[in-house]
Amino acid sequence: MAASFPETAISTERLLLRPLAEDDAPGLATMMADDLVLAWTDLPHPFTEEYAAELARVLAPAHRANGRGIVFAVTEHLTQRLVGLVELRNTDWRLRSTEISYVTAVWARGEGYAPEAVLGVAQWLFEDRGFLRLELRTAAGNTAAQQVAQKIGGISEGVLRSAWIVRGESGEVVEESRSDLILWSLLPEDLESPELRRDGWHGDHRYVLRD
Repeated sequence: MAASFPETAISTERLLLRPLAEDDAPGLATMMADDLVLAWTDLPHPFTEEYAAELARVLAPAHRANGRGIVFAVTEHLTQRLVGLVELRNTDWRLRSTEISYVTAVWARGEGYAPEAVLGVAQWLFEDRGFLRLELRTAAGNTAAQQVAQKIGGISEGVLRSAWIVRGESGEVVEESRSDLILWSLLPEDLESPELRRDGWHGDHRYVLRD
């Protein structure tokens, strides 16, 4: 049987990361109907409510059970409103390494939710699951995603040339162009950096498992 992540929930200071539910479908479809999501991710377009329900019911559970990764819905503690989506993918169980990607709803951007969610997942991976490496890959033009990587203490390891497809809409036509990717990594020791402590991304802001 393939190694896999347990079905779990992670609580941070302001957020709850939990398994997707079918009633998340309307919120997910609204979140993904955004030009930046189209441009910087490889999610289906259009991202319909039907696909969102299938993701929650079938695709995300299979992704976890097959050992490829895990998908979290990210919600606010205060309002239970859907803030974003976090996915672990390309998991290598021998190397104890995985890659993280994330989407934040338009209304929630600029509030620090993405680094808080990613850092919570990183802490869980390193401290609870025994992982030793977390990767982030950001398109060269995606400065917001690069800022998230920097805020959590990620180290830029170089550029993967022409390794991504950036999409954009022109009328009803989706146009594609190639882009470089910046490769970032985070190791357990990076979470102990003085910069993270100074900026308030460590210390008391810990994850809590909600199994």
